Formats: sequence, C-alpha cells, structure tokens
Amino acid sequence: MSTLRVRPHAPDEAGRVLTVTPESAGWGHVGFSVVRLSRGQTFTGQEGTRETCLVLVAGTADITVADKLFSAIGGRASPFDDAPPGAVFVPPGKDYTVRALSDVELAVCTAPGAPGFEARAIPGPEMSREVRGGGTNTRYIRNILPQDRPAHSLLVVEVVTPSGHWSSYPPHKHDTAEAGMETALEETYYHRLNPSQGFAFQRVYTDDRSLDEAVLIEDGDVVMVPRGYHPVGTAHGYDLYYLNVMAGPERRWIFRNDPAHEWIVAG
Repeated sequence: MSTLRVRPHAPDEAGRVLTVTPESAGWGHVGFSVVRLSRGQTFTGQEGTRETCLVLVAGTADITVADKLFSAIGGRASPFDDAPPGAVFVPPGKDYTVRALSDVELAVCTAPGAPGFEARAIPGPEMSREVRGGGTNTRYIRNILPQDRPAHSLLVVEVVTPSGHWSSYPPHKHDTAEAGMETALEETYYHRLNPSQGFAFQRVYTDDRSLDEAVLIEDGDVVMVPRGYHPVGTAHGYDLYYLNVMAGPERRWIFRNDPAHEWIVAG
C-alpha cells in the first residue's frame, strides 16, 4: 500500500471528505482538504497563521471573509468544463464562510502566511492558460494562484490531461534549493477522473530510488509529493483533472527534469 496516496472518505460533520495536514504528511508547508456541500449548506474556517486559497472545483457559492462578501463565486458544473474555477484568497487570521448556492466541491489549500495581503476573489481572466507538451504529452493548464500574483507562499494550479496522455512529464522535481536552478516545494495532487470509474498512475521517485512508488490513482484521490520526480499517466478513455498545491521556503516554481528523460524536450 502506498504511503503517498490519500483516499476520500464519507463526509464528516463539516463536509470534509479528505484532509492532508503538514503533520499527517510529515512536512512543513502544504495543507489541503476537500469539502463537499449540498445547496444551502455552509462551511466555516480560520487557519490561524496560515494563508488559504479556496477553490471551487465545481459549483457556486457565496464566500465571506471577515466582513467582506464575495457573491456567486464559481459556476462550472465540473472540473472538466472549459471554464475557470471560482477562487478566493484568504489572508492568515481571517474567518471565512462558504455558503453553497448549488452542490459544491471545495478545495481548501493552505500554507504558511504573512501580514500584508488582502482578501480577494481571483477572477477567471486573471488565471492564465497554457497548453504544454505535444502529441500524447499534451495537457491544459490554468494558473489559479501563480508566483506573480499576491500571496506569501501558496502556489495553486489546475491541469486537465486528456485520455491516454502523460502529464508532469518528462519527469521533473523541485525538492532542492539551488539558486536560479531549482526551488524546494512540497506538493499535493488532487485527482479527478472522467468518467469517474477510470484510473491513472503516478510515479514518485528520487535519483537514488530511496523513494520510488508507483501509485494507483482513482477518482478523488490525493497523491503527496514530498520530494522526487512525479510523472502522471491516465488510461485510454479517461480524462484526468488534477489540482496542484505547492509551497516551500521560496515562492517560485523552478524545476529540474530527470536527466535520463531530458531528451524528450531537448530541441
């Protein structure tokens, strides 16, 4: 059984179906949970010294941060829709309430925070889009909270990988702080599959193979990436969505490809 795979469970009283904390992961920065709400239900939180990005993976909600109301955030029915998610940034120490206006799939992304940031909704046009790769390595990226937008340590991005394609590929890593060459970032992958009975695989491995796990992915799973390379492949017939949360000592995403596979993109 993988030590990196976190499976969803029946909703608790607050609606949480999955939780990763720095303590449960054995690292220092990234926290992640998924909350499912029915129309009219609410979820409340306050993350102390941590900053939060609330991502409406699916559904619509009113989100209140302290005394500031962000109305009708979100709107897409599925993470596989060609539409941006709703998202709200919450500074540390601020109470927030999410009131579902439809069925809601909410991702709560957290990392160490700092003063000086304001609560804000992140509009869809601000989430830049990219197409990476080619052929069966093509995937579609939406940058929800990238390094050039205000936050202290959080980085949040979502990716759709078409049926039968590879993603986070060639294998890359970001586990070593080396100025201008690589940053040290912990990462979670929250996976969804369409149709939901599908499956995918993610390998997490280091150069010396002291960590080397091939993880079966099913709908709703999280894979934790504490270090190492971490490519993903999805089975024929099943599109794969994942939401990435990254954080570390430096808020920059600088990665290094596995030298054995660098030839794939080397000109």
